[in-house]
This record gives sequence, C-alpha cells and structure tokens, in this order.
Amino acid sequence: MIMKKTVIFTLLCVLLAMPALAQPGYRYSRPRVQTVGHHGNEYVAWHRYYFGLRLGMNASHVSSDSPVLDGNGVKTSLNLGFAAGTQLTYRAPIFLESGLYYSQKGGKSGSGQDKFTYDLNYLEVPLLIKYKHFVGNQTSIQPYAGGYLAIGTDGSIKNYGSRTAFSSFDDGYFNRFDGGLKLGCGVGFNMLYVDASYDIGLSNIGQDDFNDTHNGCFTINIGVNF
Repeated sequence: MIMKKTVIFTLLCVLLAMPALAQPGYRYSRPRVQTVGHHGNEYVAWHRYYFGLRLGMNASHVSSDSPVLDGNGVKTSLNLGFAAGTQLTYRAPIFLESGLYYSQKGGKSGSGQDKFTYDLNYLEVPLLIKYKHFVGNQTSIQPYAGGYLAIGTDGSIKNYGSRTAFSSFDDGYFNRFDGGLKLGCGVGFNMLYVDASYDIGLSNIGQDDFNDTHNGCFTINIGVNF
C-alpha cells in the first residue's frame, strides 16, 4: 500500500512539473499550410507525433448472468500509463493512438455478511481513432472511439462474510483476457490533457461458459502530452 501511494505521488508530481520544464516560449499551436484551390488555408494538427503520461481514476463494475459474480456496486481504483499517437493524414487532424496502461478494475456484490469485492488488475492496450477539433490556438476538444485488449496481472476476491480471500484469476472465477470498446473525449490545452472515457467489455471474463460476465469501467485521466 505504501509503495502504491509513493508511485501515485511521484507520477502526479511529474505530471504537474512537465509544463514548467518546457522551454521558455515553447507552445503547441496549429500550423497552417497553403493549399491550392478556393479553400484557402488548411489546418493540420499540432505535431504529427505525440507522447503522453496519464494518471487517473477508474469507477468499474462487473455484470454477469451468474448471481455469484454479478455486481451491484461500483469499485473505485487506479489507472495509469502512457499514450502515443500519430497523425494519419495532413489533410485532417485525425490521429491513431495507442499506449500501455495499468488499469485496476473489478466490482462489488452483496451487502453485509454477504458482501464480495472483486479486484481485477490489467495491463491494457487501447487502439483509438481520435479527432482534434481546435477551439483556440492552443486548445482542442478530442473525441475518440476504438477498442482495447487487456491481460489480467493480479487481483483478489474478498468474501467479507467468511473473511477469506481468493485469487481472481487462478482460483476458477475470472479469465485473464479482456477486450471491448472504448469511447471518450479529451480536452487539450498546451501540454496539459484531461479526458473521460467508458470501457464496454465484450469478452466473457468469467470462467463459467454458461454465464456471460463483463467489465464496465468509467475513467477520468489527467496528463501531459509532449
């Protein structure tokens, strides 16, 4: 727990310090290129490539046909990682973005002596198409859509009634593989970046083939792009 808090605090300090460490006078702006024809100037995105750090919070739940795994509560946890994007065409500010994230998901079910919590922690790779709509010289709104693939790294199921804990992935409850859709929107200002997204799990993460079990997760991230 102490190590986790130290990592979060360190990453938050890095995110806050990045804009101050930028070179004086350095700005992200939307350059113009002259085009032939009656349309005049055509805007392109800030840079063809970008990289970013992200730190945020997940609010996740598990839905299932199985009454044992079906969640009735939301679990809040950590999301952190880095992103990388490349512009697909100079004619429009459309980007392909991916990255690598450590994403803590899971959920809660029951109450009182029948309460369970599920910790499902993943290494996650998104693949997104993002459009940057400029509302100022240094400000953009960035809606995006795509998918994600994830592999479970660790996690536990806690039974508060019997005061016991089990491995989420190794004791016959959850599969390690997950995948689904990701929808969201970000806002960029200079180097700073904030976004909100929702993961719609499409893969059956339960090991019972007769009951469909899926992740659902709302995420808010802050970060920097450089």
